[in-house]
Amino acid sequence: MTATTPTTLANVRYFIDDVPAAVDFYTTHLGFTVEFDFSPAVAAVARGPLQLLLSGPTSSGARPMPDGAVPEPGGWNRIQLIVDDLAAEVARLRAAGVGFRNDIVSGPGGQQILLQDPSGNVVELFQPAPRPESR
Repeated sequence: MTATTPTTLANVRYFIDDVPAAVDFYTTHLGFTVEFDFSPAVAAVARGPLQLLLSGPTSSGARPMPDGAVPEPGGWNRIQLIVDDLAAEVARLRAAGVGFRNDIVSGPGGQQILLQDPSGNVVELFQPAPRPESR
């Protein structure tokens, strides 16, 4: 087996219904930039070290599996984007008409909320809790 060379990017594939709508969503609302766009089949957008592959119904990644299962959008797996002010981000996105699956949830590690892209894929916005100083 040949080892792969690590890169600076982490790639994640989301199956989506409409490539141009997904590109617009991620670039307009979440600060991604376009890496490549082969609409309507596939596009890639990036934010920092994350490259998000947006695979439409005509992409090779969306072809049926040998057992007939077809990859589709949605589910609970998600990317997590760290934000400095979760309440302000939620207010900004709600004003822009972005849909959320829940309200802000607080826990010991911080606060989070789940939003949905135009195909129903989940994106988690997360504001870490302040860390106690080490002694």
